[in-house]
Amino acid sequence: MAVAGARQDQRAQAAAGGRAPPDDIAPQHWQGGSIRCADCRYASLRGLPERDGCEPGYACMQDVYARRIDRFFRWHPAQCDEQLAHPYFEVRAIAARYANVFRLMPLLDDPDETVRLQLALRLPQTQLQQLLRDPHREVRLRVAMRLSPQELLALRNDADYGVRELVAQRLPLALLPTMVQDSDRAVRLRVAQRLDMPALLRMAEDREPEVRRAVAERLPVALLARLCQDEDLRVRFEVAQRADVATLQLMQGDAEADIRQVVEQRLRALSSAPGDAHG
Repeated sequence: MAVAGARQDQRAQAAAGGRAPPDDIAPQHWQGGSIRCADCRYASLRGLPERDGCEPGYACMQDVYARRIDRFFRWHPAQCDEQLAHPYFEVRAIAARYANVFRLMPLLDDPDETVRLQLALRLPQTQLQQLLRDPHREVRLRVAMRLSPQELLALRNDADYGVRELVAQRLPLALLPTMVQDSDRAVRLRVAQRLDMPALLRMAEDREPEVRRAVAERLPVALLARLCQDEDLRVRFEVAQRADVATLQLMQGDAEADIRQVVEQRLRALSSAPGDAHG
């Protein structure tokens, strides 16, 4: 009973310090009403540690509170496999967190995304493909985080921009040009931040200034003239900070005073360092 005693001491110290105990929520059965220990098989199951397997109000599989359910299964992970079909979704989801991974496949069609999310976190790579078309974005996001980069192409046209943005961050560079026309600005921005030449040059005409600015940050200096007259001053400002002498001379009459100032400063700096023709 050393563990139980230590836990009681911890609660007493928390109360003395003016802090609420870990679970300041009254116990409640997941179907409503009070916890009915007499109806629970674990209350009388021998051979389990921690007061015959549970601690009402702190670790209980019948409670509505997910944290108490989680404590119970963390104490007794061997009991998880038999609870994967429990009617309460929190029990199924938390049991799936600790259960034998080879017992999880029947949960692929579970009606609750919380349960399927656990599968996305635990299933082997070879099984993740079965969650590529899951109806819930959080499940597909976890799949996109775990899939090997070579298999991410299947999510490149996902309906959710967040999933596609993650794909753009992880997709192999050789396949990244297939996403330069994505409909979402945030996705194309991720593409522009990673894309190599010559595909990067294609994005110099992107309709979003933020994307073109990212292109201006990474284009070879010799090609920055393509953006020196961009309609957005943020793009031109980025060009002015990196451009060579020839491009800077084209920008001396820029409509923005701040950009003209940067252009003149860089021209003076380059003229005093002739060996640094590209700045």
